[in-house]
Amino acid sequence: MSKLLTPNQILGELGENAVRGRFLTMGFQFDARSRLEAGIDGIAEVMDQGRPMARMIAVQVKAKESGRYASETDQGFTYLLRSEDLDYWRGSNLPVIIVVYRRSDETFFWQEVPRGSGPAERRLQFDKAHDVLDRNAVDRLAALTVPKAGFGYYVPPLGGGEEALVNILPITLPKEMFVATTPYNGRKAAAVLLDADVPARFDWVIRGSEFWSLHDPRTSPCRKIVDLDQVEAIDTDQLAFHDEVDEQNNFIFLLRNALKHQLREDLTWSKDRKLLYFRALHANTTRNFAYNASKKKTDADVVNVALSKKEDGRVDFVRHHAFVPRFERLGAQWFLIVNPTYYFTTNGFIPHSHPAALLAGKKRMDNSASLRGQVVMWHRFLTAADKAAQRAAAGLFAEAVSEEPRLRFGEPPAVQLRTRVPEDVWGAPKKKVEAFEPTEGLFV
Repeated sequence: MSKLLTPNQILGELGENAVRGRFLTMGFQFDARSRLEAGIDGIAEVMDQGRPMARMIAVQVKAKESGRYASETDQGFTYLLRSEDLDYWRGSNLPVIIVVYRRSDETFFWQEVPRGSGPAERRLQFDKAHDVLDRNAVDRLAALTVPKAGFGYYVPPLGGGEEALVNILPITLPKEMFVATTPYNGRKAAAVLLDADVPARFDWVIRGSEFWSLHDPRTSPCRKIVDLDQVEAIDTDQLAFHDEVDEQNNFIFLLRNALKHQLREDLTWSKDRKLLYFRALHANTTRNFAYNASKKKTDADVVNVALSKKEDGRVDFVRHHAFVPRFERLGAQWFLIVNPTYYFTTNGFIPHSHPAALLAGKKRMDNSASLRGQVVMWHRFLTAADKAAQRAAAGLFAEAVSEEPRLRFGEPPAVQLRTRVPEDVWGAPKKKVEAFEPTEGLFV
């Protein structure tokens, strides 16, 4: 009996060839993989006017002969990924995209597979106007190959595109910190503090039998978890600039705990997402933050209530401005890297059960001006307490006030860019630009 190729096999081959041709017309290289592939059909390489750039994108093609996609409308549709495929793709060291090809109308759409190690949304949302695989997608595809980790990324400005901010804030550390011995490990120490009659504080770290803190534990509830006769004040630089990696990591953990404690009145820490987000003051209620952007005063709804378009008065979700904090040491200077993002709840307090799709939709709406503005906003927020203290100290009859040691943040550095980053890299144009529009010099 002769062998038989199934219609699905033939369609798959047609789809891969069609996608290969599309990439070639866009100016990319495309190399198909062997028949042993387990979920990656080919590798697209970014080229600049015919010059290969050695920047690769893994491509999986999903072809269909005809018919509608799931939830398809004139504006878009959804595509559900299999969980085993998603697990495979997220382990890739290359960005992975899904290209859906429909032979009946010769349409090509693409979306990036979610990256990271946390929970991911399996249902991809395709926008028919924004996610077409054609020459207009070249910049967005090339942007996928730019490393997202590191010491910061450029935030292009509104306007000419010559000046950019780097999303890193230099940190001024307290001159001294405190070390002590402790009979507890971190878990038991936390239990002791939580059982006490006074509010607990957790801006410390325990490594082995050693306790580190930027504040004096003898003056706080932490006196219950240290050997009081062994508390010693030392120069912060002794541990901040230690050569051993383990000591550096321990100091980073201390900085993160100190930051969480310092901002506890306004921000909440999400253990799952590893981010800080603005706390809602009341259920289903917008919260506003006013600040100075350059010489002008502006404000932003840092907690925003989204109402249903179908049912009057019903709250769909609440969006909180957030950022992922990372600490990096560059030479003799520590920096806080501010990665702006969003956190979603149902009413301001209860975490949303499907935040990934909401986050993806919001990120597609952000542009360079809004992202730049968010970096400026977070800098203003992180330095607001210091500026208020300076104003109080400048009062005519101000008394000396003893304040707790705290992390202080400088201005994000500005750099000059030779070319402007295309808006396509940032996603679809915003229907409404939020109040993040500094157009003059930022720091005066």
